[in-house]
Amino acid sequence: MASVLARAKRTCRLSAAATMAIRRAFASVSVGSDIVSATPNVALQKARTWDEGVSSNFSTTPVKEIFQGKKVVIFGLPGAYTGVCSAQHVPSYKSNIEKFKAKGIDSVICVSVNDPYVLNGWAEKLQAKEAIEFYGDFDGSFHKSLELDLDLSAALLGPRSQRWSAYVDDGKIKAFNVEKVPSEFKVSGGEVILGQI
Repeated sequence: MASVLARAKRTCRLSAAATMAIRRAFASVSVGSDIVSATPNVALQKARTWDEGVSSNFSTTPVKEIFQGKKVVIFGLPGAYTGVCSAQHVPSYKSNIEKFKAKGIDSVICVSVNDPYVLNGWAEKLQAKEAIEFYGDFDGSFHKSLELDLDLSAALLGPRSQRWSAYVDDGKIKAFNVEKVPSEFKVSGGEVILGQI
């Protein structure tokens, strides 16, 4: 009986991995896609304090406003205050901010399935708020629209984002990178995307 359960467990793992591979192959965006068209009616929340949220009537920023007419580098990650995100991902962009500006990038954006208040505290802790714009995708709608959402319940994180990066020029994706698993940091860092601009 134990061997049957072990085989069933392995089969389930393979099925989940196969499903993820198929899903990646047919993601809703790729190089050449329009990120604004792929995320209709989606808005993000800029990182802020609670008082700033109240005074702005909890305003959101439409995705179109973030990308239209601009050169943007955007990267998504599983969550604020998590290991690779804090130690490697955000620092790789913060340390290269002047190089991004020299290449004509209007803004470098970090987006995560978090509320804007958590992101604000995290950005301040990392001393990255002046260099990078942080946006919360509080309900995951942005990542779901791009098929970059990921269930990380096994790590007690719930619905989150894959680890990814993109260079977007006037809404069009010019470079796009997604890590095979969210714990890896091989293709989504600042140095990689700098070489793709």
